[in-house]
Amino acid sequence: MILACHNIDKSFGEHVIVRDGSFHIEEREKAALVGVNGAGKSTILKMIIHEEPLDGGEIVLARGKTIGYLAQHQNLLPGGTIYEELRSAKADIINMEKQLRSIETELKSLSGEALENRLETYNRLQSEFEARNGYACESEIVGVLKGLGFSEEDFSKKTDTLSGGQKTRVSLGKLLLTNPDILLLDEPTNHLDLNSIAWLETYLINYPGAVFIVSHDRYFLNRVVTKVVEIENGELRMYMGDYDAYSEKKRQIRDARLKEYLNQQREIRHQEAVIEKLRSFNREKSIRRAESRVKMLEKITPVEKPVETVREMHLTLEPSFISGNDVLSVENLSKQFDGQTLFSDVSFEIKRGEHVAIIGDNGTGKTTLLKILNQVQTADSGSFTLGAKVRIGYYDQEHHVLHDEKTIFEEISDAYPSLTNTQIRNTLAAFQFTGDEVFKEIRSLSGGEKGRVSLAKLMLSEANFLILDEPTNHLDIASKEILEEALNNYSGTVLYVSHDRYFINRTATRILELVNQTFVNYIGNYDYYLEKKEELTRAYASAPQSSSAAGKSTGDTVSFASEPVPSEGRLSWQEQKEQQARERKRKNDLKKTEEEISRLEERNTQIDHELTLEEVYSNSVRCQELDSERSDNEKRLEELYEKWEELAE
Repeated sequence: MILACHNIDKSFGEHVIVRDGSFHIEEREKAALVGVNGAGKSTILKMIIHEEPLDGGEIVLARGKTIGYLAQHQNLLPGGTIYEELRSAKADIINMEKQLRSIETELKSLSGEALENRLETYNRLQSEFEARNGYACESEIVGVLKGLGFSEEDFSKKTDTLSGGQKTRVSLGKLLLTNPDILLLDEPTNHLDLNSIAWLETYLINYPGAVFIVSHDRYFLNRVVTKVVEIENGELRMYMGDYDAYSEKKRQIRDARLKEYLNQQREIRHQEAVIEKLRSFNREKSIRRAESRVKMLEKITPVEKPVETVREMHLTLEPSFISGNDVLSVENLSKQFDGQTLFSDVSFEIKRGEHVAIIGDNGTGKTTLLKILNQVQTADSGSFTLGAKVRIGYYDQEHHVLHDEKTIFEEISDAYPSLTNTQIRNTLAAFQFTGDEVFKEIRSLSGGEKGRVSLAKLMLSEANFLILDEPTNHLDIASKEILEEALNNYSGTVLYVSHDRYFINRTATRILELVNQTFVNYIGNYDYYLEKKEELTRAYASAPQSSSAAGKSTGDTVSFASEPVPSEGRLSWQEQKEQQARERKRKNDLKKTEEEISRLEERNTQIDHELTLEEVYSNSVRCQELDSERSDNEKRLEELYEKWEELAE
């Protein structure tokens, strides 16, 4: 065991963060700390590093072990470059190398005993330098920087000029290079693109020390952790397994507790009714029996009703009218910023009912594309066309659709003047704004609160084409799941940008990856995208150079479905739909075949049992009928087995 928290207590005034909480982390273990926003996750990390005092209990770090902490907000030393900042994490190794070079210079002028003493020092330093992988120090720094999404041109950038997200990435890289025995990471995937998150996952999985992570990225947690520590209503609980295992176990426990509570309440009501009935008889014997039941009730230990940890959002998205089948057509669209091409000559279509996710590295132009479609920015060339009866609802991650000077109530009432005060309050209550909270100014809200106001406006818009830019940013896991369910039940069309792979996996039916200034099209969710990406890369790598160049210059997209891709590297919309229809029919036929096989096998088992019954085997006519039926079943099963194999392939 490398870290243990025993019976810890922490409160801020009347607000209890944790009460008599305990958990532990083993050496090399990868664990997560989860809970709703405001539950106290960051506070617990700060208590572990003694930045926040305990009210009670103790935190024990194993003797001689080191701890490294990544906070959500960073303060880097001024004046240095990105490379110098990370290099400072290896200062002891770099100084050791300087000592070795200095001694090498000295040795040329020494002899006798002085030479022997200096050689002994040199050999000791050399052994330690090699043991600490000193020769790979520079390449390790470069590898971490590139893994976190910095190009070699970025290495010389001054840290003073970096954005908050870039500073967080620098601090994360510096922390990883210090190699502490246990890493405490508070939202490490914030500000990372998908490639950097994938790199960090691999790095942490193979990290030789322990890792304790606070994160709302469920896909990331599923990949990395083997234990989940939950903080809920001031209580700490440990669950073994990844995030999905924790979520399922928590649901089972809550369902069991709720069932136990309801059963007990039912029994109590039953006993109370019996007691009342016995007393109503007003006889000595019945009164004694009633008193006996009262004493029995008093001995019952009440089961507490499971409580919801948060006031859940109630999000219902439904278009006011149906659009035409053609929702969006983009033709030869291009955009540059400061001489850098974001995307060039891209074309694609979106049909009614599709849920399309746009993914790609940071800075490739995903958000810019959404702004162009919402006419917040203009394209350099090309055009786009909205279909008949298309009404857009826009969710902006920077919340430019909100007005800082307005209150929450005014934001809704000004946008939808036909709503009554009661309707506005009911809507805001569904997004956890009640009482005087509705009169808070937009400028005073947190990122998560602004996100909820934007979602409330989106819900009221009754749009049939939702365009969403990072809709899960600042949402806790419970709120993300509510949004996922709302989108999955939404009958309109959705186009969104997101780095949340779990969210994409749950809600996308198609993925557009923005890479090399053009779009690559995948018909499926995020798991399907991962499965096919390598296949697509191989296909492109083996394609003739002229074909690749032609595809790029025209902005064509490449589609992958369940069948091989045509040689020209793209499928028409009609071909894609036909492939999807064929795949649905194959799955349907496979299911029907499996059901018929199961039915016939069960019938044969039943026939075998019937033939063992005296009233059957003593009846030759009935025996012959059953035997004939079984023979026919066997012939049909042979046909079905062959059909199943064909469909399965």
